Amino acid sequence: MADKDLTSIQEARDLVNKAKEAQLAFRKFTQEQVDKIVKAMVDAGFAAAEKLGKMAHEETGFGKSEDKKKKNEFATKRVWESIKDLKTVGVINDDQEKKIIEIAEPMGVVAALIPSTNPTSTVMFKAIISVKGRNGFVASPHPRAVNSTFEATRIIAQAAETAGAPPGLIACMSTPSIEGTTELMKHKKTAVILATGSNPMVRAAYSSGRPAYGVGSGNVPAFIERTANVKKAVADIVSGKMFDWGVLCSTESGVIVDEPVKRLVIDEFKKRDAYFCSPEEIARLSSTMFDPRGAINPDIVGKPPAFIARKAGFDVPRETSCLIAELPAVGREYPLSREKLSPVLSMFAVNGYREGCERAIEMLEFGGIGHTMVIHCTDPEIVLKFGLEKPAFRVLVNTQAALGAVGYTNELLPSMTLGPGTFGGSIISENVSAKHLINVKRLAFETRPINPPEKFASTSADVVNTTEPIQMPKPQRTVESSHSWIREIEERIRLKAGNTAQKSVISSQKTEAAPPAKTQTSTDAVYGTGLSEADVERLIKKVDKK
Repeated sequence: MADKDLTSIQEARDLVNKAKEAQLAFRKFTQEQVDKIVKAMVDAGFAAAEKLGKMAHEETGFGKSEDKKKKNEFATKRVWESIKDLKTVGVINDDQEKKIIEIAEPMGVVAALIPSTNPTSTVMFKAIISVKGRNGFVASPHPRAVNSTFEATRIIAQAAETAGAPPGLIACMSTPSIEGTTELMKHKKTAVILATGSNPMVRAAYSSGRPAYGVGSGNVPAFIERTANVKKAVADIVSGKMFDWGVLCSTESGVIVDEPVKRLVIDEFKKRDAYFCSPEEIARLSSTMFDPRGAINPDIVGKPPAFIARKAGFDVPRETSCLIAELPAVGREYPLSREKLSPVLSMFAVNGYREGCERAIEMLEFGGIGHTMVIHCTDPEIVLKFGLEKPAFRVLVNTQAALGAVGYTNELLPSMTLGPGTFGGSIISENVSAKHLINVKRLAFETRPINPPEKFASTSADVVNTTEPIQMPKPQRTVESSHSWIREIEERIRLKAGNTAQKSVISSQKTEAAPPAKTQTSTDAVYGTGLSEADVERLIKKVDKK
């Protein structure tokens, strides 16, 4: 029987090699062909949203199948709506003032690390944005979610191939292991890594030697300032904690309450079936949810409040929406001030926005730096101060954090991969999307000449006299005619794609017929000036005779 680790390593190698071979063919596709394939993936994933949501819930035990269905729908249809008009083939921008033409190039093969908390939505999202950029795609599922991740990949890969994608362009490992995932990340044909998961996994991606987009943990603070619409703020926070039982890293982790509205906030939480834990229950929760090192207990991730309470040794009503633990401070001695990935919420009382600001920063620095925070407030000056001063790259205003950070309740880029910026150890501070998975080359024409061209106009003295006339090349276009350059670039992309070519723009712009083509031999090569080797020999002989 083959060793599992060796099998996993070999599988990673095989899938990357096949994906690279397919990607080399796929990179020649036109924008229309690419979009047809991506749309087919989207439609197939959207249609399977309910089935995949059930599979993910049953396999992992995390969250709710109906909420996972919603995430699957978001990761396909909503993401497609945000990228469908994005150009990822050929000329993507023409700056006529600066005389720069930008041309898209694919990155290559994308290696995607998929978390167990969002196994189907994340793999479909990453595959869709990768293929939109003409990349190959290979996923490494979490061992706890192999079947659901593999099935989600199979569904969209099959749809892509039916729509014309090269076989092997989209794949998923069926035998994941640490060694196999490491091989996937470090493989010489892997171009870039999309890492979503635990902090050790993200750090491994960064140290793999390949470019990587990584995302960190969330520990999201939600500040209810004294001018807030308290009823809406509490409704947003509770609905966020209840969504898929809190497994999104963007879910509210702690609520910071301004003292003047604390009583009203508590009453609203109770109206929405929140349960406030006693000091003894808080101690039991802390030891049940985290080990002495601060690592979260996976058995409570994405579980209902009643299940978590029972696990900790006390009972709450079955309809409880979330558990709330009021804490005096943030830090190691208060484990529940960490990210919890469950419907458990820490609560802190402060007096004024300055204290609220300090507590929010403490939460972000204790495991959520650079990620997300939310402020519920109607004072524009305070909102501005939070936007300017907090170490979070998504500062959400008067909305739910869980779905607001991913772009569901606002106009942020719809994404299942949220960059925490350099604060959180990542190179990206925004929501990752298809635009981040293309290379951009720039065709830059001279605008500030060191040697102005008018000083180098041709004169009769520059013309070489020969006994036989030599056909010199005609100028094809002026630098200023950028539209003709763009047409030619797009035409050549169509030619590479194997479509029926129209007459070349270059050919159509010639004012004189080209001379009949000569059959070249090894001694009749054409040089950059348009002179053949025979022409050069004749010139040399003529000069020697003189």
